[in-house]
Amino acid sequence: QVQLVESGGGLVQAGGSLRLSCAASGRTFSSFSTYAMGWFRQAAGKEREFVAAISWSGRRTYYADSVKGRFTISRDNAIDTVYLQMNSLKPEDTAVYYCAARESTSVVLTTLPKNYAYWGQGTQVTVSS
Repeated sequence: QVQLVESGGGLVQAGGSLRLSCAASGRTFSSFSTYAMGWFRQAAGKEREFVAAISWSGRRTYYADSVKGRFTISRDNAIDTVYLQMNSLKPEDTAVYYCAARESTSVVLTTLPKNYAYWGQGTQVTVSS
């Protein structure tokens, strides 16, 4: 089993920045570097949507059009952590942000929530106008 714990959410003004972190752990957790990671978000009353994904090695990334150029996903396999740097935040970025993991060493990244086996509890990001 893999546990994911997000942190770094909060309240920020439009145009500001936040950096989310997601730390992975688990009793049967084999190796963080064999997991592709993703960030998703869910605004109130809306479905969960894809934000960004990163391959097991960190060499490949993929972003939703709505965040491209503003958000950056990265990972540090030495400390089993994935990050989401969010710049130029907009009120429409307000949501609960979740990190997710899927065991995969493929170069193909997926945006579908159903393809991720493990999820964190989420961290709230609120952007005021």
